[in-house]
Amino acid sequence: MDEGLNAEQRSAVNTLSGPLLVLAGAGTGKTRVVTVRIAKLIQQGIQPDRILAVTFTNKAAAEMKERVGGQLGKRLKTMPLVSTFHSHCVRVLRAHIPKLGYPETFAIYDRGDQESLARSVLREIRVPGEMLKPSDLLFHIGNWKTKCIRPQDAEAVAETDKEHLSAIAYRRYQAKLKLLGAVDFDDLLLLTEQLFRESQEALRAEASRFDHLLIDEYQDTNGSQYRIVKALAAGHRNLCVVGDDDQSIYGWRGAEVEHILRFAKDWPDAKVVRLEQNYRSTAEILEMSNRLIAFNKTRHPKVLKPSRSGGPKPRVEQFKNETEEAAGVVGDIQRLLLNPEWEPRDFSILFRTNEQPRAFETELRKVKLPYVLIGGMSFFDRREVRDLLAYLKMLASPDDEIAARRIINNPPRGIGNKTVEQLTAAAVKRGLSLWEVMHLPEPLQELAPGARQAVRSFCELIDQYRQRVERGESLVDVARGLLETIKYEDELTRTCADQNEQQARWAAVEEVVNALGAYESKARKPDLRKFIDDVALGDSEFDSEKDKQLKKNAVALMTMHSAKGLEFPHVYVVGLEEGLLPHHRSVDADGDAIDEERRLCYVGVTRAEERLTLSMALTRMKWGKPRDTIPSRFLFELIGQADNPHAPAAAAPSSGRAQGEAARQAARSQSGQPRAARKKTANRSGGPKKSARRAQARKGRQDRS
Repeated sequence: MDEGLNAEQRSAVNTLSGPLLVLAGAGTGKTRVVTVRIAKLIQQGIQPDRILAVTFTNKAAAEMKERVGGQLGKRLKTMPLVSTFHSHCVRVLRAHIPKLGYPETFAIYDRGDQESLARSVLREIRVPGEMLKPSDLLFHIGNWKTKCIRPQDAEAVAETDKEHLSAIAYRRYQAKLKLLGAVDFDDLLLLTEQLFRESQEALRAEASRFDHLLIDEYQDTNGSQYRIVKALAAGHRNLCVVGDDDQSIYGWRGAEVEHILRFAKDWPDAKVVRLEQNYRSTAEILEMSNRLIAFNKTRHPKVLKPSRSGGPKPRVEQFKNETEEAAGVVGDIQRLLLNPEWEPRDFSILFRTNEQPRAFETELRKVKLPYVLIGGMSFFDRREVRDLLAYLKMLASPDDEIAARRIINNPPRGIGNKTVEQLTAAAVKRGLSLWEVMHLPEPLQELAPGARQAVRSFCELIDQYRQRVERGESLVDVARGLLETIKYEDELTRTCADQNEQQARWAAVEEVVNALGAYESKARKPDLRKFIDDVALGDSEFDSEKDKQLKKNAVALMTMHSAKGLEFPHVYVVGLEEGLLPHHRSVDADGDAIDEERRLCYVGVTRAEERLTLSMALTRMKWGKPRDTIPSRFLFELIGQADNPHAPAAAAPSSGRAQGEAARQAARSQSGQPRAARKKTANRSGGPKKSARRAQARKGRQDRS
């Protein structure tokens, strides 16, 4: 089972009890170690369903499940529970949340639902939109929740006027969520932590379900996740955490790198295994990566070691401005694509901010190269998808007020805003949900006759299809029947002037029904509420937009945050300038912020398998005028032209002007020849033949996995 593993990987796989920290550097075969270790636990007699493995993405969880099955080579009666943190918390809360005063059938609000609720709250406390928008409020609430700051504590940490207003609204927002029997995404963690703190019964029940706990990407845990893990593992102490402090890049959303740094203090008898053999990148790329990350003072000491030698030296390119940078990078990709060895999907352009790709998109369009911009509009933000999901939410839980408001007159059925306001006022007065009020004779009598009949018809429609769900009819048949009854396709035709847009929107509706069918075919006991939970958590049968985009044969444009976990033969890290990378917000903050920016740069360069190019612009447009830039400090650290402050006899850093000249020299020395000469010789580049190089890349991927 552990054939082909190196000595360190084997050590991690064969440590089957007690606390274990596996420090898995970039490209060191982490996933294989995790899955082989789970399989070995089962082989050694641990019941599969006594093992809980938690990771951060649904893709990673699905891959883990598949690989464990492949390792064991047989169908098990039970399987390890592999899930994301949020999915596991939903399962815990469905079983115990009444102890916190919420209903078992609580709804999970998505971003659109949250915005509707935030808008309602701001209206109630009479805060005008120009003073605080719903999106601003949700930004502050999300920020506080990721830092585990509850509503009652927010005002104490608020600094600006907007934050003080947001703190007041946060209290009402949270109270209203509970009143509506709903939670938002961040609440899943906070409420699970609260449950374990306040109910020993619930904690005992959940902790006793498992004998082994494995946490992937431990460097990304926030305070709530950290405390949930400690609570679940305290009894048996069979806790294995896997991660890399050098790739901790999510501090802005609450992740605390300290958790992985102090693991040995939290668990004094912990064994620490370092995976340092890198199977992804060439020796030249790793030399540069190691040099960069060594500038971070607070980290677990480790050095990535190449499993293969050779490879072209990473290049540093400087350009007059951002337009020439984009043209130069795209021109380089064009030249390399003349070699049939490479395809557009082999190239990635990585940047720090969402504003940077515009120039690259323009150039790629000019030369008609296919590209994908990762991180656009989510499938679930589409109007038609949200409409159908709101109908399904009503069938599963008609008291869902946000869903009710969305569809009560969608498509139009004669229930106008005035009618909705009257019903809402009646609901508030009686302390009931909108759905309950719509069934009471007295509030209905106060409506105009036409509106009254429209409300009754709406209730009959929902009741009719709810009964079909409760009778156990096919969920796909229910959804298709509902869409036909409300004539939703006709509504899309009416509201979309462009025929292509109509078809695209109807195709999105069909995709929701397809996902419902895929869920139904796999579930032992299909449950509409479970499907809705899966959609809210990203666990459904939909491919994520990112995965769909990456399947295309196109150049990938993405932020370095989006690139984590991916790899490409050719990587361009662009915009290596002070204020971009590191970002200006971190330059003005403390040293920890710069360290995280350096880790982000490290993640970017370690995505490269064969060829790495670093670039900067000497000027960049700011408010319509070109401004001189200062080369990024990381550029000098990468190429060995900066003194490491943690090394003895460190020299003072260079001035910006001196650094600018150093960058020019660095670009010339790293590139090896003048730009004009490079253009002439670019198409005659040597290197392994297509079959040999592809075989080498495949072998590297197999070793990692």
